[in-house]
Amino acid sequence: MSRGLVLRLAGLLQSWGENAAFPHRDTAAFPTRSALIGMFAAAQGRTREQALDPYTNLPGTPSHHDLVFTLRIDRPGTQHRDFQTVGGGRPHGTGLRTAAGGYRSQDKSTLVTHRDYLAGAVFTVAVQGPAPLLQHIADTLAEPHFAPYLGRRNCLPDEPLIIHTDIPDPVAALRTAVPLSLPHPPDPDTTHIPVTFIHEHPQDPGDTPHRESPSQPSNFDPRNRTHLLRPLWQTTEDLRSALYAGPRPINALTEYILKDIPCPRP
Repeated sequence: MSRGLVLRLAGLLQSWGENAAFPHRDTAAFPTRSALIGMFAAAQGRTREQALDPYTNLPGTPSHHDLVFTLRIDRPGTQHRDFQTVGGGRPHGTGLRTAAGGYRSQDKSTLVTHRDYLAGAVFTVAVQGPAPLLQHIADTLAEPHFAPYLGRRNCLPDEPLIIHTDIPDPVAALRTAVPLSLPHPPDPDTTHIPVTFIHEHPQDPGDTPHRESPSQPSNFDPRNRTHLLRPLWQTTEDLRSALYAGPRPINALTEYILKDIPCPRP
């Protein structure tokens, strides 16, 4: 497995729930496997119940379980918490229900919930897997059935979302070619910049996982949603400072995306 896609996940807000419960919707420090697969399934018009089903119409009958993600953290962003209320101001009998099936009393009808977000974060993601499935993902992200979002519906992605639709080694592209959207410009005399990567496989045999994330989806059905633990490995790699995309990353990204596209003759 080597060929794949390269995606750029950037926007004013992102939120990648990892251990979310109703009163507190947290965010992981980077996009989760579950959220990325959910984004692909939504773009394809699949329901939650169908999201993990094999693609019987594609050669080899692949599924989203076959995908492997490598993340480059360009900007970690800043975590913010939004306080929201649910159920307040409604007449008795129309507000929040209790576990027994009744209604909460008027003095307890309002719940405060916490919503965590990453502001100003940028992640570049290499997606590897079976070629027919990758092509299907690229096609449907370009013309999605349901618009993609960065973890929650109110978190809209910046353009460009898709950097490469088919590249021989997308992980190498993260290290050597795709422009870096850094939070600050590197010092003029700096030749290399330390950048954090998140891997789903060890880089060297026997490496101990950096952490385990409950982000391996086994069922997206809202009535029986379940996730498994998935080990993750974190590395810090020195990338060339020349990859810095500048204060307006869209310019460097556009030039990079278009450089290999032949110009039509007049």
